[in-house]
Amino acid sequence: MTDTWVFLIREGDWDSDAYLPENLRGQDRSEDEDMAAHGRFQQAVTDLGAKLTGGDALQNAKYGGWVAVGKDGAEPVYTDAPYTDTNEVITGFYEVECDEATARKIAALVPSGNVVEWRKVLHFDS
Repeated sequence: MTDTWVFLIREGDWDSDAYLPENLRGQDRSEDEDMAAHGRFQQAVTDLGAKLTGGDALQNAKYGGWVAVGKDGAEPVYTDAPYTDTNEVITGFYEVECDEATARKIAALVPSGNVVEWRKVLHFDS
């Protein structure tokens, strides 16, 4: 049976600003090993007969934060990055359609400087 799985790349934050268009002018990124590793990963997913249906890198954590949702009418509490309780963040994700055995194989192939969490997606009917 084919399901949808999300692979969360959890590692130290990265310099996403280096990849902004205004910072890439005049630079040759064709030999960027980090990006090449993701290209090889995408080919490996195809070679396993799985279907890559989505994925993106997430910008540096300074462009986000977190919120503790207010309970019982209390105001939410917002905190901007960096996160003081961890030195790891989710830096990107992939979404793949495949069976569970293939998902386990794919999780081990995702380029990461640390760990990859994979989760089966629960689709709700609209």
